[in-house]
Amino acid sequence: MKNYRLLMLTTLIISGCSMVYELIISAVSSYLVGDSTLHYSITIGLYMFAMGVGSYLSKYIKKDLFNWFTNIEIGVGVLGGLSSLLLFLSNLYLESYELVMYVEIILIGTLVGAEIPILTRIIEMDKKNLRLTLSNLFSFDYIGGLIGSVAFPLILIPKLGFFATAFMAGSFNLICASLIVFKYQKRIRGARYYKMTTIVLLTVMLMGMFLSENIGNFIEHGLYRDNVIMSEQTPYQKIVVTRHKDDVRLYIDGNVQFSSMDEYRYHEALVHIPMSIASSRSEVLVLGGGDGMAARELLKYPGTNITLIDLDSEMTRICSEDKVIAELNEHSLSSDRLTIINMDAYEYLENCDKKYNVVIVDLPDPNNEALAKLYSNVFYRLCGNVLQPGGIINVQSTSPYYATKSFWCVTKTLEREGFTVAPYHLQVPAFGDWGFNMAVKNDNEYLIETAEGTKIDTDRISLDENVETRYLSNDNIPGLFIFGKDEKPADMNDIDINQLTKPVMIQYYNDAVRNWE
Repeated sequence: MKNYRLLMLTTLIISGCSMVYELIISAVSSYLVGDSTLHYSITIGLYMFAMGVGSYLSKYIKKDLFNWFTNIEIGVGVLGGLSSLLLFLSNLYLESYELVMYVEIILIGTLVGAEIPILTRIIEMDKKNLRLTLSNLFSFDYIGGLIGSVAFPLILIPKLGFFATAFMAGSFNLICASLIVFKYQKRIRGARYYKMTTIVLLTVMLMGMFLSENIGNFIEHGLYRDNVIMSEQTPYQKIVVTRHKDDVRLYIDGNVQFSSMDEYRYHEALVHIPMSIASSRSEVLVLGGGDGMAARELLKYPGTNITLIDLDSEMTRICSEDKVIAELNEHSLSSDRLTIINMDAYEYLENCDKKYNVVIVDLPDPNNEALAKLYSNVFYRLCGNVLQPGGIINVQSTSPYYATKSFWCVTKTLEREGFTVAPYHLQVPAFGDWGFNMAVKNDNEYLIETAEGTKIDTDRISLDENVETRYLSNDNIPGLFIFGKDEKPADMNDIDINQLTKPVMIQYYNDAVRNWE
């Protein structure tokens, strides 16, 4: 067994690297295309299938086992190391991104599936210790998988990003191949050729790792139409800021959050409609809004104290310290009337004892499970629990035109939780037709009885004369509550509420994205 200790060590490394490749393909696909549930499921299922194929095909390998094992390590190292780069390039230049993704999964999975059977047959020659050796072999394999799966979200992606992580994992595979070649060179045909090949390829992978920032900048300039002036991977998301002439845009995981040319339209509608109808404005809770734009509008109301909850401390730091963004939000994140708490909005509401007059939900679109949870029935129930009597909620609700089911799903979910809801929308050039759902409980003084039932008396909305706006006026506010036929579902019964245990919002939103792409 002593003769195979190096092979045991390589098993640990190889297993960890293969797990990293699987996670990279899933994460990059979710990042570029969306629908994380679909892409993680496809990747895991197809990867397992390909491993089964590789394991089956390994039975036809009957000699030169060390040569085959080395070839497989080299193949996995090269394919895995280039996996992120190939996925991003295919998204930029090819129509069939999914085809490249599937090919990567199948090739890497097939090679990984052949590793353990071949390694087992190499060790099988030592029949005396076969039982003990095999148990150790599989133990190392499973431990390596655990290390890779834990390191990926906690260390590798936050610290290195997609490209450096892939190149580093590829380097580890090639290091394993090199160790095997040098250790067992007498049992490898053409060992001299393999030594040269592994060293050259390892050098390429290491160069890719050290040049990953430059590669990332090149890719980002292709992904974003404008010049990238800031790019940072946080533990939670990729934040990118671009600039073209006077237009500054902020992106989170590839999705635009605002354009400086028209963000005032969105944020005025988000903030001033509910603030104009609130019976009191002393305490306001903002869930999300880490860019500080909503806070900027809220600070126009004297005496208003703001609590801003944003998961990502790097987001609020960047938007308070970056000169360009801080000028746009008028340094709102540094105001002594603003308290920033960096934690999950759901968790904050679960443990919140404070009551608020207005709750503004300014969260990213629900394109994954973590965000869809923040559009759920239980989340809105928690929002209602922190409202003062007469309080009001306003929810960023995607587009009633581009994502009709998603928008009205928010409306229906709020209504199911006992809110009276007033949906409204406006044109934001960077986004298109965009909507909000303003909701109140039955103790609100602005509720009136109509022939259709109880509703919010939106005719009583009047802007504070001391609040300066660029888009909103008392003349155009009534029109925001009118929807065209193509902005409403044919039948509301076709739309389910978004439950915590049944997150239909993900399907609605991702279907809308696919339709408009």
